Amino acid sequence: MAIISDDNNFENQNLKQKNPIIKTESIEYDKTFENSIRPKTFEDYIGQSALKETLKITIEAAKLREKPLDHLLFYGPPGLGKTTLAGVIAEQMGADIKITSAPALERPRDIIGILMSLKGGEILFIDEIHRLNKVAEEILYPAMEDFFLDMTTGKSQTVKTLRVPLPKFTLIGATTKAGALSGPLRDRFGIIHRLQFYTIEELSKVIKRTASILDIKITEDGAVAIAKRSRGTPRIANRLVKRVSDFALIKFDGVITDEVANYSLDILNIDEFGLDTTDRALLNLIIEKYDGGPVGIETIAAALSEDVRTLEDVCEPYLLQAGFLQRTPRGRKVSPEGYRHLGKKVENVQQSLF
Repeated sequence: MAIISDDNNFENQNLKQKNPIIKTESIEYDKTFENSIRPKTFEDYIGQSALKETLKITIEAAKLREKPLDHLLFYGPPGLGKTTLAGVIAEQMGADIKITSAPALERPRDIIGILMSLKGGEILFIDEIHRLNKVAEEILYPAMEDFFLDMTTGKSQTVKTLRVPLPKFTLIGATTKAGALSGPLRDRFGIIHRLQFYTIEELSKVIKRTASILDIKITEDGAVAIAKRSRGTPRIANRLVKRVSDFALIKFDGVITDEVANYSLDILNIDEFGLDTTDRALLNLIIEKYDGGPVGIETIAAALSEDVRTLEDVCEPYLLQAGFLQRTPRGRKVSPEGYRHLGKKVENVQQSLF
């Protein structure tokens, strides 16, 4: 399997413009750290058990039929392994994978260039697919359904429509907002699955695997301590392993124990439920300034000087899952559990809820 990116597969800027394969802000970090710990097989991919079993059967069936996989859509909060899972699927299919993101596909030629460059059986992964513009979506419809590109040539009265055949490929889309996808696009995916938050046990396995790959010494209790503060998210767990290992190396004897993990994460302002400074600031703002809510997300974002998308995609999913925040038609409000977690009197919330 080859993962094709803009840094090592396009020789000049013109080709890069026509084929905007993903280039993130943290590309060096992604290459060195995330790629080093990404699993390549279902056996190494921890969590999402039901989805893995379904995919194993689907992949075996596609191989027996000698046909590409149906198009797949994965949705759920960020950091749960959607991109990694796409790579595992490509590895199991023995196919190359091209990775891009919807915001990079600004012009029609961007999506056309990628589709025209695909080979038979190849996998195209589009992250943040809910952010595709209307033109790119309409180009994808016949490409996904009939493996054709509808292209126009000429001007005014001489306009002609050409149907350009494409090799059969598999599109894997990833999104944090499945509801933001248009109906016609969503209906063209054969498999749609929501990735779930990880349990403490699953995260502990992820943490121990990452520590082993990075040659970091960690105890069972140390892994559990980090897992408890990782918000049910492998990406956060992996990041915390590196941060805690720094403390273990400089302040302790190099081994991550329960004591080392808790000390380090307290210093990093990550509490026992995984809430960080921004999460607590959000909850405290609603309680102290808006009597516990409800209050609109735009108002919260303005008061915290945070981006609305950051709050919706990063903070809210876990706060809702943990039961600290409630979403109502009138806005967000803090639950009794949220009050208790912050050490606030629960009776204050009862007055605001009724």
